[in-house]
Amino acid sequence: MKHTRSDVIPSFAIYSCMRSFEPSLFPPVDSRPEIADEDLVSRYREHRDPADFEKLMRRYERELFTFLRRFLGNAQHAEDVFQGTFLSVHLRIDQFEPGKRFRPWLYAIASNKAIDFMRRNKRHQVASLDQGSKLGDSEEAMVQRLSATQEGPDEQAMSNETGARVREAVSQLNAQTQQLIQLAFYQGLKYADIAEILEIPVGTVKSRVFTAVRKLNEIWLRMHEEKRSNSK
Repeated sequence: MKHTRSDVIPSFAIYSCMRSFEPSLFPPVDSRPEIADEDLVSRYREHRDPADFEKLMRRYERELFTFLRRFLGNAQHAEDVFQGTFLSVHLRIDQFEPGKRFRPWLYAIASNKAIDFMRRNKRHQVASLDQGSKLGDSEEAMVQRLSATQEGPDEQAMSNETGARVREAVSQLNAQTQQLIQLAFYQGLKYADIAEILEIPVGTVKSRVFTAVRKLNEIWLRMHEEKRSNSK
């Protein structure tokens, strides 16, 4: 039986009714699912079974919501974009190319929706990041600070001030640069995955990451100088 995209619209009510959309509310996802994402997408595209769609959402709700919350800096905004992302997945499911991986496709949709949200709120301006160069010692230190934000709760508690300042510095970047920082450091995605998400060559990803870290380090140093001046 041939289904149209309007045959079944997955219910988002169970997510909308939650006033605080926190990853801790949900059980951890099985690291070894019984069916691959791509097979689940194929099955949903053919049969439009809401249970298959909900299974996809369950697999990514913790990971993707955390990504969006860090990206947007607001849990309610992240929830809105999360739901919009999976609504787009439903509406565009026939556009998913066989042989492709679902995760980069999902992140591409989520990232673009997050950037669109930021643009609509006029919080950021887009800039080019096509130039890259080797990182110096100070930039390497910034990479370490970014990586440290992935530590466990105890380690994070010991470095709350640094983490807060890093987030403040990241918030001053434009939307596309924040997207890159989030994917590369907070989500820890490989360059190949980021290249697939952004639909650019791996070499361009590397170049943009170098430039993004350098720009972030400049902001960090400026913030440090301002703090030191204000403390005098």
